[in-house]
Amino acid sequence: MRIVDVCEFYSPRGGGVRTYIDRKMTLLAELGHELVVLAPATEDGVEERPGGGRIEWIKAPALPFDRNYRMFWDAEPVHRALDALRPNVVEASSPWRPAWIVGGWRGDAAKVFFLHNDPVVSYPHRWFGAVAPRERIDRAFEWFNCYLRRITPRFDSVVVGGASLARRLADRGIGPVTCVGMGIERDVFSPRRRDPALRARLLVQCGLPESARLLLGVGRHHPEKRWPLVIEATQAAAAGLPVGLILIGDGVDRKTVARTVGGDPHVRLFRPVYDRARLATILASADALIHGCEGETFGMVASEALASGLPLIVPDEGGCADIARPAFSETWRARDVRAASDAITRLFARDQRALRVAACEAALGVRSDRDHAVGLAGHYTGLLGLPDRAVA
Repeated sequence: MRIVDVCEFYSPRGGGVRTYIDRKMTLLAELGHELVVLAPATEDGVEERPGGGRIEWIKAPALPFDRNYRMFWDAEPVHRALDALRPNVVEASSPWRPAWIVGGWRGDAAKVFFLHNDPVVSYPHRWFGAVAPRERIDRAFEWFNCYLRRITPRFDSVVVGGASLARRLADRGIGPVTCVGMGIERDVFSPRRRDPALRARLLVQCGLPESARLLLGVGRHHPEKRWPLVIEATQAAAAGLPVGLILIGDGVDRKTVARTVGGDPHVRLFRPVYDRARLATILASADALIHGCEGETFGMVASEALASGLPLIVPDEGGCADIARPAFSETWRARDVRAASDAITRLFARDQRALRVAACEAALGVRSDRDHAVGLAGHYTGLLGLPDRAVA
């Protein structure tokens, strides 16, 4: 079958969305399906992929506040591309203008609304969480829930990639929702990639001896990731134990992140690592992964870390919390610097060998991205079995 993803947040310099879609494209091709991505760009163009599938770039205006991304606005070029492609399934993976563009397309295809995140958690909860209780914020933004309830009937299915988002949507009366759990490249991430020499070199770059502890954070520099909180928590914990922090990523919040680091020699910022094998080696060679975002849908970085045999320090809400287990993790009250600092101290006060053994055992059960692709293809095939649907 041919699947077309109208994806507003696929960018040449994108992070998790690009990684996810590129892998999904390869895996669906291996399963005998074709994935075509319609993505906004500075100019029209087509990018064929050797393993199957392609990106069709459609000229579109820039997204305000983040020049790495552009936004679909005019429906006509998207509808024209869909008419030419004649997909069996078309996905809208943004709740904003693309959802209305896809929902209003008159073609004969199963329409899927694929929600990758929860804007209420990513934005209002972050903006106003320090001055208002969450229940009050939710009431103030009930209009967004009404908006989703109004648009979802235009689609044959609403899909999410993580259980935490499925629960949040169900609690707000949005659905029915199908959860097709996401996964990672299990053949890339492994505890066997651990490199003690690399760990020692990273600690040296943090100005610390090999006997210190090495924390790792991976993700784009965006306010929703809460890297300043992670940095401040690590600095607080460092008052009682030698610990260094390596942050891998970049983005619109880089200046704020760098300002929070200040002149601290024990916290180092590194640009994104696009070589997956190299990233897997770095993950396996740290002592723990720390993450600050409570709004993650699936927690891909946490899953990659766990598959690498890495213990976790994560908030008690969101996709990362769904992955964490007491045997190999410490969770902390989301949005709380002191709680995060205490979680760092607790984890490194535990038996480090036992932690590592538990994480390595859990690594064997991490869901693969192939599992996700098979589940997604199965769900879409079921949609095509509805009356008046047929696979071309």
